[in-house]
Amino acid sequence: MASSSAPSQVICASFNQDNSLFSVGTKEGLKIFDSRNGRLCYENNLGGLNIVEMLFSTSLLAIVGTGEQRAMSPRRLCLFNTQTKQSKRDLNFKTSILAVRLNMKRLVVVLQDRTFVYDLNSTTILEEIETGPNTKGLCAFAPNSEECYLALPASTSKGSALVYKTSEPELICQIDAHQAPLAAMVFSSNGMYLATASEKGTMVRVHLVTQATKSHSFRRGTYPSTIYSLAFSPSVDLPDVLVATSSSGSLHLFFLDAARNGRRQANTLLSSVIPGSVTDALDPANHHVIHNVVPADIKSYLAVQSVENSQNSSKLPALKTVIYIVTQDGYFREYVIGTTKSNESSWLLEREFNFLDSGLSTLKHNEQHID
Repeated sequence: MASSSAPSQVICASFNQDNSLFSVGTKEGLKIFDSRNGRLCYENNLGGLNIVEMLFSTSLLAIVGTGEQRAMSPRRLCLFNTQTKQSKRDLNFKTSILAVRLNMKRLVVVLQDRTFVYDLNSTTILEEIETGPNTKGLCAFAPNSEECYLALPASTSKGSALVYKTSEPELICQIDAHQAPLAAMVFSSNGMYLATASEKGTMVRVHLVTQATKSHSFRRGTYPSTIYSLAFSPSVDLPDVLVATSSSGSLHLFFLDAARNGRRQANTLLSSVIPGSVTDALDPANHHVIHNVVPADIKSYLAVQSVENSQNSSKLPALKTVIYIVTQDGYFREYVIGTTKSNESSWLLEREFNFLDSGLSTLKHNEQHID
């Protein structure tokens, strides 16, 4: 695995709503790349940016500056058009903007003590939600759901989340997920499931939103670690896979019900005497890990590009999972993970390139097989 000796220039990074593009904000401005081939699609040296969020593959961006330039205040949200290179609308706030999420209907702006929900087209405020101190701007948003679900931390002392339906908008439930405060949250693409991890980072849990109940519980590890990113596989119903990266530099792959299809047949005795949510955490067939995927303590951003059934070299049915990882040291990596029903796994580093290099459109094509 390659690494960069230069100081990190990446301030923020994110994937668009269908993971076809990823954007990075740097001290100089922003860059947008095609996730599938690494091509540089757009670049603009606007100055330092804390936040860059895309609206699918449209020309609209939501950007927030670092404040190094007067026009790019961390308290100003700019809805920017990449075609005209002009601001479509600016929204100003009394305190710094910590996170922004959007879809075709809604725009969500997260501050430390409140969150605003806007109609995207008219930029009319639909709801102002007062919150406890949310110093990291933690939130989860389901851009592909009709209800436009939004999750925010409910407490600074325990791991509870408040889930809102921003299409109305209204509060629909509170999910008590962990004893320690939340560190990461993500919705499945349709908003039916919410995955959470606490600051302790030893357990990852999946909740059915409409019932505010826990459906899966997975043990990431024994020792505490910061979960940097969580991502579900794309799915209309229950996702196949949930992935996570942590400060240890490892990639964790958790299998959900839709992917197992009999994985637990070898553990029927265990399943018959122990509740399913506990069995999920204990059953090694549900959890696979690749160590040293990224350098330790380097923040990373995840996306699951696809999950599909295939056959490996031994002709056994296998689940092929393609995962994208962007790291703050300036690297993009694509991993292909194959897992058979007999719980055998293979890992392949399909692509790796440094998007901060001057030759941005040229991939390094560095392939590596990990046993």
